[in-house]
Amino acid sequence: MHAEYVRQSKMVQGNELEARWPLWARTGVVFACALVLLGGCANNSGSRAPVTDLNSSSSGMARTYVIKAGDSVNKIARATGVDEATILRLNKNVNPNRLLIGQTLRLSEGSESVAAPVRPASSSKPDARASEASGGSAQMGETPAPAADAGLISWGWPAQGNVIQGFTPTTKGIDIAGNAGDAIEAAANGKVMYAGNGVRGLGNLVIVEHTNGFITAYAHNRTLLVKKDQEVKKGAKIAEMGQTDAASVRLHFEVRRQGTPVDPLQYLPGR
Repeated sequence: MHAEYVRQSKMVQGNELEARWPLWARTGVVFACALVLLGGCANNSGSRAPVTDLNSSSSGMARTYVIKAGDSVNKIARATGVDEATILRLNKNVNPNRLLIGQTLRLSEGSESVAAPVRPASSSKPDARASEASGGSAQMGETPAPAADAGLISWGWPAQGNVIQGFTPTTKGIDIAGNAGDAIEAAANGKVMYAGNGVRGLGNLVIVEHTNGFITAYAHNRTLLVKKDQEVKKGAKIAEMGQTDAASVRLHFEVRRQGTPVDPLQYLPGR
């Protein structure tokens, strides 16, 4: 029995994150995945590859999932239709590099993650390959109006260029043009949930968690200048603009409130 447990434990680690996210990082990589910081978005010009919806949902979807031998966050995301970023955001107590066989994961708001009394799987180095995006994406409802609690956050522009792609239910964010190496700045005070390139279609991605259920995502960067769990202030340089997984140099910027994509222009100051 002990040998069988060891075998199962190794299987859990052997399939570790073919990449991280969902996006937007480990809360939302968790936005998104995350967070990630990000969802099934490809703009009209086709400049970005489709990516997994960072807040996908469907009727009848299970609210919890029990980890079994051979599982990884990526595999669970594919099986349940919930993107990696959302899984990590809803299960902050879960270490994606050490999944526990028998542990229950939350797949939606309202459910709870309960760790079963099972010994942790042995650790191993996560696979660095990028995760593959899921097939379909759930339809999104209308974008909610700016929340009153958004006024409690001091917002700032993440980049100085012109907006070349506006917000739609498909793009889930805006694209800002610029030059390679331009500063990408945190739009508000917060904590880095994710910094990496594990979300197909978003390139080098940073996801930042803010107060009142807000997260922001910054995609296609050339260089990432922050790490997960790092505290950042509004205006702090967190990355350099680039075109990873994009047809041209740009920043893809998303704002999500309680996991729902909202138009960043509703929150950013006029200029």
